[in-house]
Amino acid sequence: MLDYLYLHGFASSPQSTKAIYLRDRLSSLKIPDLNQGDFSHLTITRQIKQVAAEFPPNSMPVTVIGSSLGGLTAAWVGEKYPQVQRLVLLAPAFEFLTHWLLRLGEEQLQQWQTEQYLPVYHYGEKRSLPLHYQFVTDAAQYQDEQLQRPIPTLLLHGRHDEVIPIAASRNYAASRPWVKFIELEDDHSLGNVLPEIWELIEAFCY
Repeated sequence: MLDYLYLHGFASSPQSTKAIYLRDRLSSLKIPDLNQGDFSHLTITRQIKQVAAEFPPNSMPVTVIGSSLGGLTAAWVGEKYPQVQRLVLLAPAFEFLTHWLLRLGEEQLQQWQTEQYLPVYHYGEKRSLPLHYQFVTDAAQYQDEQLQRPIPTLLLHGRHDEVIPIAASRNYAASRPWVKFIELEDDHSLGNVLPEIWELIEAFCY
């Protein structure tokens, strides 16, 4: 019996379209709220610890499915915990900090560092919430090249992703033969290819 965990993306929630779609098809799917009621102090480290605390008892194997920043978190959970026996990564946020900070620009980044909080639109809450600069300093320690545990991984990414360029996943898969990488005709949301995603997950996991 494999338990399944789904990790939603940055500034998202367990009520996201993908989370609900997969929950309806995987009866044993757990979807923790990675916001923990305190989005302002979110860090990747906090997410990793929270996810590990959700593992089933007695070292039962677990499959972690993650979207965007949840996908990056899933990869790190898989790296750190042998109990994770499979990963499904949906448009994972590899090279996340590089892309995000470039979009912010130097001026806004300096302002964030000075003022400590940056307003970020939260899609789950449908409003802007302040995010502490510790998010950046914490994320900086998670370098993709350190992810080297050969764990069976299904990696799905949209060719027209406007948030995390597909090149980030291509780079990741290129040096890791245990990763099955499939490019899809969609953007970052992957909302138009959900049936295709489910077919691929089913084939990979069963």
